[in-house]
Amino acid sequence: MAAAPLRIGIAGLGTVGTSVIRMLAEKSTELERQCGRAITPVAVSARNRNRDRGIDLSGFEWFDDPVELAASPKIDVFVELIGGDNGPAFSAVKAALEAGKHVVTANKALLSRHGVELAEIAEANGLLLNYEAAVAGGIPVIKTLREALAGNTVSRVYGILNGTCNYILTRMEAEGLSFQECLREAQRLGYAEADPTFDIEGHDTAHKLSILTSLAFGCEISADDIYLEGISNITPADIKAAANLGYRIKLLGVAQRTESGIEQRVHPTMVPTSSVIAQVHGVTNAVAIETDMLGELLLSGPGAGGNATASAVIGDLADIAKSRPGFQHGPVFGRPAKELAPYQRARMRAHEGGYFIRLTVHDRLGVFASIAKRMADNEISLESIVQHGDDVDLKTVILVTHETTELAVRNAVEQITQDGILADKPQVIRIERAA
Repeated sequence: MAAAPLRIGIAGLGTVGTSVIRMLAEKSTELERQCGRAITPVAVSARNRNRDRGIDLSGFEWFDDPVELAASPKIDVFVELIGGDNGPAFSAVKAALEAGKHVVTANKALLSRHGVELAEIAEANGLLLNYEAAVAGGIPVIKTLREALAGNTVSRVYGILNGTCNYILTRMEAEGLSFQECLREAQRLGYAEADPTFDIEGHDTAHKLSILTSLAFGCEISADDIYLEGISNITPADIKAAANLGYRIKLLGVAQRTESGIEQRVHPTMVPTSSVIAQVHGVTNAVAIETDMLGELLLSGPGAGGNATASAVIGDLADIAKSRPGFQHGPVFGRPAKELAPYQRARMRAHEGGYFIRLTVHDRLGVFASIAKRMADNEISLESIVQHGDDVDLKTVILVTHETTELAVRNAVEQITQDGILADKPQVIRIERAA
């Protein structure tokens, strides 16, 4: 006898929600064959009942309140695609878990804020809380960290986790355009929101990185302990200088284990143009995982968009459909939520890749001696120093350091600024070893 259909309730009918419904209809036969039971949406919830979404919703029960849908006895799984770290998204997911419903979510903000709390409820009730779509779109990085790398000890995880930023940096390099020009084009194409702050200042990447950190290192999620810097201050001059030095600028999220704790950071980074991650262009995402047994693994693919994210949601639904009553589900974050280690922020230490520093200086006697003194005062060794510029009064000085600390670089740049020799804001970008 065939198993009963898995009844799905979906809250949030934007691009991803409508794509999930469309793909479940198109792939229904294949999914039933793979899972041994049908996956059937039966109810939906959204803010606007009358909006034309390009799909037929007449066969679904409509709930104005997503929390009511989440607790409904008519569904087996609640799919949360509302967004936001609090409000109806949090209330609905919590209500679903407390009512004995499995949950699938694409909400990285929710998980970065309440993930451990929700995991404890899910595990106490023997439920699945799946969230593959919350990080890197259609790339199966959550399943890789949670399941495929069992037995491996992860030392570092990093990657390009925001397609909007990667698109902007790609266009800036390829066409020599300014940041603002590329941002406007990204907004026109729908890659960037009308208010792009969440993406371009690194917050979206930070939420995703905090989830990967918990999975990789078995610690509690700590999105507030991430060093954060966006890409809005990147100029065509930085892009050009990086290329001349054999690098490409990417916004990376980096988490690594150190002797003093865990380091999490999001910032523009120079990676060698010969590296694989430097070849990830446009809205594509990529995640690299360094382990003791496997070595380095790089996953790359579509990081956003209706189909890519819906594919991840449906993969999570298929996992639930294949599970059977009485089966003991694995922990939400790779180890039981109650056993996740407290997050311990690492002490500031030497950065292995060094730093790129761009200074626009007044062309006068003693400028270079002053720069060299400040570097020496902070025990910073320079790999190279390049000067260029046709302006009679202004010169651009490019410094590339050997391994040094963030504190030393920031102190040196602050002292150079106080010396009054700069004509523009200095630029500092980390250089990262990359796959």
